Amino acid sequence: KLAPTRTLDLHGRTAQRAFHALHAFLHAAHADHVRVVEVITGRGSGEAGGVIRREFPLWLNLPPLRPLILAASHPHAANPGSVRLLLRRAK
Repeated sequence: KLAPTRTLDLHGRTAQRAFHALHAFLHAAHADHVRVVEVITGRGSGEAGGVIRREFPLWLNLPPLRPLILAASHPHAANPGSVRLLLRRAK
C-alpha cells in the first residue's frame, strides 16, 4: 500500500544493461534511505514474458542485492510488468 519514492524503467535494455542499472539503482536508493521503489520490467512477449521479467527474481536473490530487499510485490494483479520493492532500513 506504500507509494514508491523512486521508479526505474528497464524497457528497451539488454539483460546485462538492465541488471547493471538495477544494481546501481537499488544501492543508490538504499544509501539514500528510500524504503519503497518500483521497477518496471515490462510484460515482454511470448507466454513466459520477456528476458528481463524472467530473470528479475533471480537477480533479486543474488548476494549483492538480497541483503537490501525486505519484500517484493506486484502493485496490481492486472499489471504483472511492474514490481514494488520494500528495502531494508540502512544501518
